Amino acid sequence: MKNIEEQADNTLLLDDQAVNDYLQQNPDFFIRNARQVEQMAVPHPVRGSVSLVEWYMARQRNHIQRLEEEITLLLEQASANQELFDRLLALQGHLAAAGSLQDMLNRLQRWARELGLAGVNLRLFANQWRLGAPSEFVQLGLSRQVFELLRIQRFGQQHHFLGSLNGQELLPQAKAIGSVAMSLMGERGELGVLIFSSRDSQHYQAGMGTLLIQYLAQMMPELLSRWVERA
Repeated sequence: MKNIEEQADNTLLLDDQAVNDYLQQNPDFFIRNARQVEQMAVPHPVRGSVSLVEWYMARQRNHIQRLEEEITLLLEQASANQELFDRLLALQGHLAAAGSLQDMLNRLQRWARELGLAGVNLRLFANQWRLGAPSEFVQLGLSRQVFELLRIQRFGQQHHFLGSLNGQELLPQAKAIGSVAMSLMGERGELGVLIFSSRDSQHYQAGMGTLLIQYLAQMMPELLSRWVERA
């Protein structure tokens, strides 16, 4: 009776961790028990059961496949980033060649429409730029106080927002806009906001990449400074 109880106690102590510890402490276990290992069967979700060797090989194949998929994704991302860089470099040169602020805004607008977008808008925080008379670009000004509520609702702690927009104070034509991608300009988002708009309500959605608009938002303040003085 006592032996039976001891065997039961030993069985209870033999959990996954105990088996794992034993195998780590005895790395030659599978060599010493090669024949038994070859005969071991493990559960399989499709085939019912397979040998331990088959199970291990299947895991290795799955691991290799995942690595190949990750490498393919990285290569695709690298290619996309190179294409993005080339496109932005060309755009920067195109905008820098503009003869006036209006010319630059027109060039930026054409570029956005070539991408199939409804357009692009720049709004500059009035306390950071001198947009008053005799400036011809008073319409670019935006009160930081007016924008603050929208920033809290849409941006939170982020510098970017993608999704729908109902703020006509930001875009007068907002009713005709399905979705927008917005990025704050300046290291702390203090200079203004760059807005790409689409008539498609699904074109811009939360979770999409923001590299393009992020780089453009970094580029714009320096270009704008050619024609608009900082406050």
